[in-house]
Formats: sequence, structure tokens, C-alpha cells
Amino acid sequence: MIKNLYILVFALALLSCNQHEEPMANTGLTYFDLKGYFGREVIRLRNAKTKVNKMVSINGIEEHKTSLINDWDKELAIFVNADINKNSWKGSFKINSSDSVDIYTTTNKKIPIKKVSVTHQFSRVSKIEIIINNKNILFQSQDTLIYLPDQLYQIKKQQKIRFLAIKNYAVMARFIP
Repeated sequence: MIKNLYILVFALALLSCNQHEEPMANTGLTYFDLKGYFGREVIRLRNAKTKVNKMVSINGIEEHKTSLINDWDKELAIFVNADINKNSWKGSFKINSSDSVDIYTTTNKKIPIKKVSVTHQFSRVSKIEIIINNKNILFQSQDTLIYLPDQLYQIKKQQKIRFLAIKNYAVMARFIP
């Protein structure tokens, strides 16, 4: 009798442990797919063994260098991280579209990405511009990211830390054909 009870409890435990298939996540994206776009760019640039002429500036002091970028994932990570297709952000962006430009904007203070502008030419992306603002009691920064396929990418950052001077950073990399 006790043996049968153990078998019954064991059988019920096994049945309750079966894996239920989770419903599929909604893969339809609400806004422009920055993550996917830059994922494809990373592969394209890596395969093309693309070189860049890069200028880095901190508070106006510039350094120039020509190099072959080996890690495009890392190089373009700031663009990928600006993806606005997060589930919690659905419906937070206004979309203003014309024939050649799609602009996504938000005034939500909890969302650091304030604007994404995607310019199309002949149904291909010709320019992406992203504005990111971060602000808290001790820190404030504004980033402007620009990407022109096969031409350049640019990152400008202005950073203000409380009680310290404003710092300006810039990176501009021109693609070498």
C-alpha cells in the first residue's frame, strides 16, 4: 500500500515536471530594426576587411590613425545598443515618416534614446542618426551617433559630471575604399 502510494506520488511528480511549450515571442518589430541592420553591417564590413581612417578627439585634442578593424561587433556596439524595439518601449515612440526619412522620437524621461532618424535612398538606408540623452543627479550626457554606409560613422559625446568640467568626446571614422 505504501509502495503504491510512493509510485503514485512519483508518477504525479514526473507528470507535473513536463515541459510546457512557451508561446512564441512576438517577432514583429514596431520600429526600425537597428540591431538587425547593424548585425548585417558587421558581417559585411568584416567580410570586406574594411579599413578606416579614424579621428579620436577628447576636449579638442585629436589623434588620427588608419587601421583595419578586426572587431566590428565592438566597434559598432553603441549603434546596436541604441535599438528601440524593446517590449517595454512599445508605443513610446512617435513615428514621422516621409518618402525618404523615418523619424522615431520620444519624450519619455525613462528612455535614454530620444531620436532615431533613418534616411532611405532608392529603398536602401543612406543615413542613420541617433540622439541619446542620459541624466541623473550626478551625471548628464548627450550622444549623437551618425552612420553613413560605406562612408563614415561618427560618435559625439558631451558629458557633464557634477562638480567637474564638461568633457567632449568625438570619434569619426571614414571608410577607406
